[in-house]
Amino acid sequence: MLWPQVVKDRIKTGSDREIIHSYPYRSVCPSTVWSGLSQSAESDIFLAGYTNYFFWTQLPNFSGLLREKVAAGCRVRFLLGDPEGEVTRQREVIEDVALSVSTRIRMALGELSKLGPLDGLEARYSAPEDAVNHVSLSVFRFDSDALVTPHLARLVGHDSPLLHLRRQGDGGMFSRFAEHAEELWSRAIPVEPR
Repeated sequence: MLWPQVVKDRIKTGSDREIIHSYPYRSVCPSTVWSGLSQSAESDIFLAGYTNYFFWTQLPNFSGLLREKVAAGCRVRFLLGDPEGEVTRQREVIEDVALSVSTRIRMALGELSKLGPLDGLEARYSAPEDAVNHVSLSVFRFDSDALVTPHLARLVGHDSPLLHLRRQGDGGMFSRFAEHAEELWSRAIPVEPR
């Protein structure tokens, strides 16, 4: 009778089985997790963080990886906050850090513009009515895996917690977060090439 309870206590069941790992801070998630998920994605990479700039600072040759993924038929999407938007300005006051939200967005836009137009790579700004929902939750999806950061009150993204989720079926946590990001994408505004 002892072993069945021990096994039950160690095996994930129900909705928590989609949680692969949790981190108290996004910054403690190893870069190998980010690079491994980016490299293994085959059909869909959807980066729905408000700034997304850190991919180029954390992952070596991230632009080269994006080119490879798109060339192999992987759809790559970036959902960004509007650097000129009201929510962006409000968030900058809240965070009160030297590397402002609008600067971080512009860093990502600059890196994306260096890639030039690529079929399969798309970037959009969240719609003004959705920006407050976007800035408070980042969803980074790599096929059936997602890294999700619910942003805490006055903290920047790297200081907020992160969940690593893996899709196990419909209606779970992965699906709920993925659907949230897709809803924001459906109303988002295309980023005009610079």
